[in-house]
Amino acid sequence: MTLPDFSQSRIVVVGDLMLDRYFSGATSRISPEAPVPVVKVNDNEDRPGGAANVAINAAALGAQVTLIGLCGAQNGKADEAANILETALEAHSINCRFDYVDGMDTITKLRVMSRNQQLLRLDFEESFAAVPKEGLLGKVQAVINDCDVLILSDYAKGTLSHAAELVTLAKHYQVPVVVDPKGTDFNPYHGATIITPNLDEFTLIKGEFSSESELAGKAQALRCELELDALLLTRSEQGMSLFSNNPTYHLPAKAKEVYDVTGAGDTVIATLATAIGAGVALNDACILANHAASIVVGKLGTSTVSPTELALSLQAKVHEDVGVMNAEQLTDTVRRLQSQGKKIVMTNGCFDILHAGHVSYLQAAAKLGDRLIVAVNADASVTRLKGEGRPVNNVSRRMAVLAGLGAVDFVVPFNEDTPQSLIATVLPDILVKGGDYTIEEIAGGKEVIANGGSVQVMHFEEGVSTTAIIKQIVDQG
Repeated sequence: MTLPDFSQSRIVVVGDLMLDRYFSGATSRISPEAPVPVVKVNDNEDRPGGAANVAINAAALGAQVTLIGLCGAQNGKADEAANILETALEAHSINCRFDYVDGMDTITKLRVMSRNQQLLRLDFEESFAAVPKEGLLGKVQAVINDCDVLILSDYAKGTLSHAAELVTLAKHYQVPVVVDPKGTDFNPYHGATIITPNLDEFTLIKGEFSSESELAGKAQALRCELELDALLLTRSEQGMSLFSNNPTYHLPAKAKEVYDVTGAGDTVIATLATAIGAGVALNDACILANHAASIVVGKLGTSTVSPTELALSLQAKVHEDVGVMNAEQLTDTVRRLQSQGKKIVMTNGCFDILHAGHVSYLQAAAKLGDRLIVAVNADASVTRLKGEGRPVNNVSRRMAVLAGLGAVDFVVPFNEDTPQSLIATVLPDILVKGGDYTIEEIAGGKEVIANGGSVQVMHFEEGVSTTAIIKQIVDQG
């Protein structure tokens, strides 16, 4: 996938504006007044937050952005926080159309940091829900006909108490509406194009679920109730799932170290909307949003993603809907790919210490089809098979390394000693096993063959094994 021309995307963001303040310094002692650390502040930074961070994320990609929201004012003049916000946003060429509310304060969040860790957050806020919204609605009315996508960034601070009117207005002008929702009532977003709740927000509305199929049923029910074109569920370490009129589309989280999730939802909705505004199809827009989220969680605090970072992330894999999945997500994805005529290859193993033999084997297996799945023994399973002291690397680390290989598309864990049940559920077109096996001995082989697939035995590279590597390390130690 190549990046679209984001500069052609005209975005209007409406939502809760906030100023994020960071006080940072060293912590070397405990206060004599109370059992709390003392931070000697030597740096402070102000960053636009909430809907303002959404706007900056869209602008960082190159979009033309207008931001509309409510700020505080005293005696008819914008307060200090509002002025700081506007100055910072205008530096990103964002068109600020704030509605100033006399007698109220701009929402501010103060974070106290030490050694890149957040020790305390102080919130200075009062809800804008009771504030009349005629001025805000008028500002949206003035620009809606000249935009490609309307973003509603709801942080439950009262700015979007008239969200239903904004959706109706956008639909009148045939402008797509992308919503980051909050609260326990999504009805104000009825008729929006797509909403992007996280898993916690979704379960507050629809309740817990015990399987991917139950989740899909609840998501589709909510989508139909609200008459949405689509619902994009963000699922933290399980990536994202897109529910629409098409089959469920799972996007695994990209394997990397998570540093700070602050503002990741802002990056997702900004990237999604900017891509849609640039004419990108919904599935591909979700792919871009997923990559952007994986980049931004590796940064501290509310951050943005540049087109260059996004392009580099896209180049890391030939296929975009790949990574670590659970069994049900994988099965859904395999069925979708097989319906498109893709040939699915699957293999399995412990892959405790990845070595040259593994890499050459996986590269050879990948050449047999269009996508390669690697099923990985969970830790307890490895211990039962290999003995105490194994695995050397836990299953999360082993899967992350495998997912980073160019030959590997999907990685899935299994708890049993053999992957027979998993393979019988996934039913790849080709099942591959490394070693001196007969086809009859390979777990899951009978089920794959009965389904019309085939089983192949491939040999590992001579003289290379995890056991031999561990023995050599021990002997040299």
